[in-house]
This record gives sequence, structure tokens and C-alpha cells, in this order.
Amino acid sequence: MRVLVHPANEQDSVGGKYLLKRLPFWQRLRRFLFDTGYNSPSFLHWLVQVFGVEAEVSQRSKEQQDGFIVQAKRWIVERTFGWLNRFRRLSKDYEQSSAVSESFIYLSMIHLMLRRLTRNA
Repeated sequence: MRVLVHPANEQDSVGGKYLLKRLPFWQRLRRFLFDTGYNSPSFLHWLVQVFGVEAEVSQRSKEQQDGFIVQAKRWIVERTFGWLNRFRRLSKDYEQSSAVSESFIYLSMIHLMLRRLTRNA
């Protein structure tokens, strides 16, 4: 839907506000899913005020300290990062501008979608 590349010294909740303001068709969305980096009371309050949607923050379970446990919905994000790392240009941070990085992410996802759409054609 949207991509935002921001500096590493910027908190996720700050970058999340910039990203969500650029989101198209947000009226259709009912729930936003976040990881613990977005678990800020001020961010969640802003989200409810602006978008009027339900926000769900995934929490790590107590058993996860001993080993790996798949978290519900989190694997979707990790799988997408894995797909993006297959593209040589995205495997490292080569770009000088965040806009160029965002463009290459869009190009990579378009490439993946087109391959899937034309596979059975």
C-alpha cells in the first residue's frame, strides 16, 4: 500500500505517523496491526483520533525467551522482507536518498506481483 524509508535515529511511532498520513483509502480499513516498536500510548491515541480504527500491537509471549515461536500475523511481514532481500539493490543500503530506496521497494513489489499474475497465464 505504502512504503516509507526514514532515518534509523527516528522512532517507529514517529515514522508511523508520516506513513499513515500518506495511506490511500484509509476509510476502508478497520484495524491496524503493529509490532512492539509502535506500542506508544500517544501514537495509539493519535491513531484512534485521526483514523477511528482499532489498533492491535503484537506482544511477545513469555515462552519466546527460550526459543523461536511464530507470532500470528508477524510472519507476513518477515516473509515480505525476505522477498525484498532477494533483490540485489535492496540487500544493502546503497542509496543516497530515501526516495530512491522507496522507489526500488515499489519496483521490487511490482516485479513480484507481475510474476505471480503471469505465472498461470
